[in-house]
Amino acid sequence: MLRTIKSLALGAGLAMALVPVADAQSKKIAYFAASSQNGFNQATYAGVEERAKELGYEAAIFDGKFDPAHQYSQIEDALAGGNYAGFIVAPNDTVGIAGAFEQVIAADTPIATVLFPVGPDLTTLEPQVEGITATVASPPVDGATVQANAVVSECEGRDPCNVIILIGAKIFPFDNLRLETFEKVLGEHENIKVLAVGEGWYDPDKSLTAMTDILQSASDVHVVLSNADQHLVGAEIALEAAGYTVSDLYLSGGGAASIAIDAIREGRWDATLAYFPKTMGALAAEQVINAIEGKPVKQVINMDTAGPLDAMIDAAVLDANPDFKGEWAQ
Repeated sequence: MLRTIKSLALGAGLAMALVPVADAQSKKIAYFAASSQNGFNQATYAGVEERAKELGYEAAIFDGKFDPAHQYSQIEDALAGGNYAGFIVAPNDTVGIAGAFEQVIAADTPIATVLFPVGPDLTTLEPQVEGITATVASPPVDGATVQANAVVSECEGRDPCNVIILIGAKIFPFDNLRLETFEKVLGEHENIKVLAVGEGWYDPDKSLTAMTDILQSASDVHVVLSNADQHLVGAEIALEAAGYTVSDLYLSGGGAASIAIDAIREGRWDATLAYFPKTMGALAAEQVINAIEGKPVKQVINMDTAGPLDAMIDAAVLDANPDFKGEWAQ
């Protein structure tokens, strides 16, 4: 009898020891940032972490270093480790990363993509990888078209209207698509001249260097069109150093960083296309956790309409929403 009781006690102890380990695994969400040093990705993670905590989960961030191969390996390693119940990815390569998504899905682990859809077609948010939990993103073409059309309106009555374009990097499919969209829309108007295209790599210092180099040969600039607020931070410094009064130009960025919101309110910048990173991260975490717990999931969330304000933010939008603050610094 004593031996039986001891065996039962040992069995119960073993069960008690195993339960916390299983619980720990089921309560962890992995966020694979394009780069953990990037302010936008940090804000997205803040949203993931905050919503996960509200729902009883923990979150961890992985640094993708803007390196598609590195990010792919990170996802494989995390999956093999078995320590995470759900994955959220800000993809560096929206096409190549699909293979990693397929491995995660095959292991019955919920996985969501943020900022961009995963697959060869960046014009749609509809799932291109069977079994993906959620796409919480903005179609790059839609936002780029809105930005470019705003430039067209700004350039009315000016001939020529000289434009400089700053994108992230041409190695990224989504940045190439944005650039193609910018050039297509602007190219339909004879009065608009694209003087140069620079790569800012989502970094103010690199954008400063790129803009400084461009201004050595480009003159009489009227518009700076970019997909990232970080680029305009560097561009503004370069323009002032070259003798421009920045408030006289039309500057359009992307991301709705707090620095951009302040600049628009002060009249230095004119617009920013918002992606609302913290809201985006929170919505992605919510869908992944819903999937883990067997609850209904929104498979497609378009951040052009899911944010707290209109996606294209200018002075008029901010005047109507005086309490709005950007969801990230820069």
